Amino acid sequence: MAFSVFGDMFLVLLQMICVIIVVAYLITRTKSFTQVLDGIFTWKSQVILALLFGALSIYGTESGITILGATANVRDLGPMVGGLACGPVVGLGAGLIGAAHRFSLAGFTAVPCATATILAGLFGGLIFLAAGRKFIGMHGAVLFAVGMETSHMGLTLLLCRPFEQALEVVEGVAFPMIVANATGVFIFAFIIGNLITERQTKAERDTYLSELERKKAELRIAHDIQMSFLPERLPAVPGFELAALSVPAKEVGGDFYDAIPLPGGRTAFVIADVSGKGVPAALFMALSRTVLRANSLVPRSARDAIREANMLIAEDAKSGMFVTLFYAAADPANKTLTYVNAGHNPPLLFRSGGGRPVRLKGTGIILGVMPEAEYGEETVALESGDLLLLYTDGITEAINPDEEQFGEERLIETVTGSLDRPSTEIVDRVRDAVMEFSGDEPQFDDLTLMVLRVV
Repeated sequence: MAFSVFGDMFLVLLQMICVIIVVAYLITRTKSFTQVLDGIFTWKSQVILALLFGALSIYGTESGITILGATANVRDLGPMVGGLACGPVVGLGAGLIGAAHRFSLAGFTAVPCATATILAGLFGGLIFLAAGRKFIGMHGAVLFAVGMETSHMGLTLLLCRPFEQALEVVEGVAFPMIVANATGVFIFAFIIGNLITERQTKAERDTYLSELERKKAELRIAHDIQMSFLPERLPAVPGFELAALSVPAKEVGGDFYDAIPLPGGRTAFVIADVSGKGVPAALFMALSRTVLRANSLVPRSARDAIREANMLIAEDAKSGMFVTLFYAAADPANKTLTYVNAGHNPPLLFRSGGGRPVRLKGTGIILGVMPEAEYGEETVALESGDLLLLYTDGITEAINPDEEQFGEERLIETVTGSLDRPSTEIVDRVRDAVMEFSGDEPQFDDLTLMVLRVV
């Protein structure tokens, strides 16, 4: 008989647990509960939550099993969770509702049961305050439930007489009630913990996305500023047909090109590649371009302009960055090109008579490494129909999915097959050839090129 009653109690309590799972999910998704999680304690939300957890306490009483006038139930669950998760107002309010209903039913254990329900909500609320107005977590909540129900049994033994009858009641209901209430609190704590984690994750994600959007906006502005450093359109230079293109690998990059008017009707054509990529390279690019332009405007030879620029850049290059650069002063009147190649990819000079292009090799080291570096300069004669291609290594070192490089030979073949086309079309064909070669492989370096055709 005792075993049958014990089994019936566990079956009923198991049914209650299933209901608690649904109720816990619904309560924790209410606006009032999420406001409390956000630290917003309005009287309206606290009253609503006290009523909800009080109703749960009443359900806990009505769904229990009565043994010798005592009910094995989860009446204390609502006040305990209300206090632990929402504070003393909600916990005590739910406790009073549950206690009033239990007391109205009378019975041998009415006083200790009603008292324990009130204390469950009150103590839960005090623990909430002690924890800094936060839920104490799963382990703490379950331990509190076990302690509270044990105290509930102690109150029954203390207040109910005759003692022998009280002891018989406690022996019959203590274990299932402690297990049932602890399990109910565990379910609530699990759901609340997941909800808190979910909201924290969402808040962190929103913060991250907001920060990401801000950085993207800043990078877009940086991109626009950097693009403003490049000539909006290349100047009309007598005797030359010009075209250029620069495609950064990221929002901003370290490549740049320029066309700088010089005294005596000459024009300096520049292409450069700063070490690295992204924002650091873009900042170093801005420094290098500004210094180079300032030094070019002073009447001096190409080698002196680059030597002075290198000295200034090297003095400010604290980050270990450097720049490769090709600088060529074109003289339309004499049809000559005087250049300095500071460690840059040799530009290719395609002669009008055909044959292999001439490589304009280095005449000095990269800029920004040795302040006292000296640079040589070379002069080449130009003829109508000659074409000069300036480019950065983002062109020749572009790779395809098989990790093959585009290379200088493919670049030469592409340009050779387009020598009869306008400069702008040659630029487009080189870009398209590189993009087609790379396929789905992401661009890992800035792509910059400039075409000068002698007319």
